[in-house]
Amino acid sequence: MSEKQTVTITDIDIPFVRLMMIIIKVSLAAIPAAIVVSLILGVIMSLFAGVFGGLGMMGPWMHGGRAL
Repeated sequence: MSEKQTVTITDIDIPFVRLMMIIIKVSLAAIPAAIVVSLILGVIMSLFAGVFGGLGMMGPWMHGGRAL
């Protein structure tokens, strides 16, 4: 039982129509996943914008060079 056995797959026989159905299912499943990922990234970017967004407005050039 301690011998290491290697397996090499040389051919996979999948009918073309079945392969197309698999590809269509995967592509349809990717749409809601992409929506969820974009919503999560949007929330994260909104948090970053809320924390760091005002940093660019702190320079004196934003007020014509005069102090507030």
